Parts: sequence; structure tokens; C-alpha cells
Amino acid sequence: QVQLVESGGGLVQAGGSLRLSCAASGRTFSSNVMGWFRQAPGKEREFVAAINWSDGNQEYAASVTGRFTISRDNAKNTVYLQMNSLKPEDTAIYYCACAARRGVEYGYWGQGTQVTVSS
Repeated sequence: QVQLVESGGGLVQAGGSLRLSCAASGRTFSSNVMGWFRQAPGKEREFVAAINWSDGNQEYAASVTGRFTISRDNAKNTVYLQMNSLKPEDTAIYYCACAARRGVEYGYWGQGTQVTVSS
């Protein structure tokens, strides 16, 4: 059992920044990969970024590379998504999720936090 709680979403103008947080609790030792996903109305959920708890290796979707940074604080069991140079197309509900390892399904999901970027 893993519980994930996202926070930090809000309304921001294009070009601005937001920092999302995902606090993990429960059996976090069973989840070695943390990821951020997003879903806009009428669109499929898409991968944004992922990070390994153990070594900090990161992966990003092409659409956010160079603008977003994923990081983690192991002591706090918290994963962050720093979002810079935000665009209206970044508007979506952002979800935190965890997976046992690379190559397997994300089994636990947070409730999501809304990010709205105005033009």
C-alpha cells in the first residue's frame, strides 16, 4: 500500500513557473520509480517525467524537456516537479504515480492537482 498526495497546482500566466509536490507514504520501499503524468480534458493521460528513488536517474517527455525538472527528497519521501516556462498547453491535471521498477505499470496514483496556464 502506497499513498500519494499531490500539491502545488494553481493558476499561472504563460512563461511562469510552478512547483508540484508529491508526498508518498505507506510501503514506499516497494516502489522504486516515481512519475508525473498529466491529463487535459478530452485527451489521453500522458507521461511527463520519472525518477528513480535510488539513484535519481530522470526521464522526461519530449514536450517538457528543458522546461521541467523532476527531483526527490528521500528523507521526506517527496517527489517534486519544477515547471518553468509554462505554456497554455501544459494545462492539465497532474498526477503523481509510482511503479515497482522501470518497465512495469504504475500501480499507485495520487488524486491529482490542477495546473492552469493562462495566455
